[in-house]
Amino acid sequence: MAGTPFDQLSGDIWYDGTFVPWSEAKLHVLSHGLHYGSSVFEGERAYGGRIFKSEEHTERLLASARMLGFEIPYTAEQINAAKEETLARMNLTDAYIRPVAWRGSEMMGISAQHNTIHLAIATWEWPSYFKPEERLKGIRLDMAEYRRPAPATAPFKAKAAGLYMICTISKHAAEAKGYTDALMLDWRGQVAEATGANVFFVKDGKIHTPTPDCFLNGITRQTVIGLARDRGIEVVERVIMPEELPEFEQCFVTGTAAEVTPVSEIAGNTYQVGDIIKTLMQDYDAAVRPQTPALQAAAG
Repeated sequence: MAGTPFDQLSGDIWYDGTFVPWSEAKLHVLSHGLHYGSSVFEGERAYGGRIFKSEEHTERLLASARMLGFEIPYTAEQINAAKEETLARMNLTDAYIRPVAWRGSEMMGISAQHNTIHLAIATWEWPSYFKPEERLKGIRLDMAEYRRPAPATAPFKAKAAGLYMICTISKHAAEAKGYTDALMLDWRGQVAEATGANVFFVKDGKIHTPTPDCFLNGITRQTVIGLARDRGIEVVERVIMPEELPEFEQCFVTGTAAEVTPVSEIAGNTYQVGDIIKTLMQDYDAAVRPQTPALQAAAG
């Protein structure tokens, strides 16, 4: 992600109901969200000026905040409208959208019952989470040291900032060894997900993916499962053990940032970029991009 630092980009950010210049979108160093992880966020993409599954992302943002014990002081309709307004103000059609909500700085300590809840929305151009050349041939994953926590230890259904700490550690460790990302196990030793994307495997024409019982059931994950089933491809959600990794033929990850990205290796186990993955990449691209009237007529 080399380039202009994110705090130096140009444009405006929607911040607590008004637009502020990008460089002025700041918070105090004693904000509770920074010290205690009381922050939730979403990652969304716009294609051709349309935010893909905007409503679903907003509902998850609001639900994530409630799981952390706070209410975002805007309705879903207001947040959806603010995202659209931000996209238009930045004059972007294909873009990444990042809403983020956090507890402010009125109280500093574990308890922060009376802190103001802030919401900001930024959008910028972000073509792909992975380098294009890596994505075409398949990315390489290492095995992460840290594991996804048990449901009794953290609100895993929340897209909460604090839950990504071990993801950053794991991705940095993988990159230091020449990998692109890392595959994480859960607390039981079962295959869970990559650091910022859900994982799928292909064997004998069927897709296998871990049951999301301790990690996010991603919106892109759900979309791709639907696309596969529309193609008549069987999708099996089940326990997957790391011992099974050598048995699979293909592997890919999904996420708003990753979209559908093939995996060529996991810690020495190699995979093909096969027809099922290529088909789902094409189908996902068609699903997220607004169709022109001519294409809609042809499809009908």
